[in-house]
Amino acid sequence: MEYRSLGNTGWAVSTLGFGCMSLTGSKEESVQLISEAVNGGINFFDTADLYEKGENEKLVGLALKPFRKAVFLATKAGNQWRADGSGWDWNPGRDYILRCAEESLKRLQTDYIDLYQLHGGTIEDNIDETIEAFELLKQQGKIRHYGISSIRPNVIREYVKRSSIESVMVQYSLLDRRPEEALLPLLKEHHKGVLVRGALAQGLLINKPAKEYTGHAAKTVETIQDRVKQLAAANQITAQQLALNYVWNNPAVTTVIAGIRTREQLQQLMAIATVPGKDLTAALQAVAPSTFYEQHR
Repeated sequence: MEYRSLGNTGWAVSTLGFGCMSLTGSKEESVQLISEAVNGGINFFDTADLYEKGENEKLVGLALKPFRKAVFLATKAGNQWRADGSGWDWNPGRDYILRCAEESLKRLQTDYIDLYQLHGGTIEDNIDETIEAFELLKQQGKIRHYGISSIRPNVIREYVKRSSIESVMVQYSLLDRRPEEALLPLLKEHHKGVLVRGALAQGLLINKPAKEYTGHAAKTVETIQDRVKQLAAANQITAQQLALNYVWNNPAVTTVIAGIRTREQLQQLMAIATVPGKDLTAALQAVAPSTFYEQHR
């Protein structure tokens, strides 16, 4: 397993991170899966208070308790469930963030959170107030570092400029090359960790039927899928390897957060992560055209 420095945290995290939102098995199965991941070299685990209304955090806290000091634990806040459970609303307010951190600490059975992330963000937010909440949590020792999960360039630029965030979680894949235009160079320049979600484009780069995706028409996606399969076959690797290596080969990327549900998925992903991949970036970029953010620029 390869490890890369995450911003200025002092941590080297595994290039394959465990996205805990996808855990759907029994408690025993999920605990065992996380245990196997740790033993296989994964040391980055990501969850959020939004997932299953906090139940996912409880499960992750239970599973990681025996390994707590050996892993980098990340969670998120900012989405507030409505009282009737019908959905959630955006709330990046100072007092709400502070309260959420206390609740997450209890559910995760830990004294501190390694990376506390804002789970979204808009340019209309009172960004300074949100930053104040994260900085206060750092001063109190309740979080070690903080970051943001967002696909909005204008919001990300503000946090890079105004705060001491250590990471940004973005959606990035061969089918979603939008971050390459400005976000990845910006984050690389400022030495911010880049956590990638959606590297397999909802399975479209593996085996899912073509559909419209991030500005690509379904027919374009189908063409890209065919060319990816051809390129993978020519290099005697799988389409999954090709897709993941494309993201890993970007020098700004720290880790890919993969949603893992089964032991088979875990083993496949760890096998790919432990074998250095051939850099086929130029060939892949010729296969999939660049895309750009049209909103929130």
